Amino acid sequence: MAAYWISRCHVTNQEDYSKYAELAGPVIESFGGRFLARGGEQVEVEGGTYERTVLVEFDSFEEAKTCYHSPEYREAFKHQEHAAERHVVIVEGV
Repeated sequence: MAAYWISRCHVTNQEDYSKYAELAGPVIESFGGRFLARGGEQVEVEGGTYERTVLVEFDSFEEAKTCYHSPEYREAFKHQEHAAERHVVIVEGV
């Protein structure tokens, strides 16, 4: 069953966040992640303001969790740790 990795993000340091995105994208794809939305135009209709939303589809919940906790992703993660305020959730599809 598919799973989705959803990230809502407010970037506070564009230079560092860009490095994170450059490193994280290939790592996520290497774990089978497919980007369905990666930034782009959006409109907030409820909740807080986050200028960036990323939606990634994985073939399974386990693959999504394995990617997030992998050493490769953790290395990329370091570049955004102080460059963004994020809410990230991994959710099983229906």
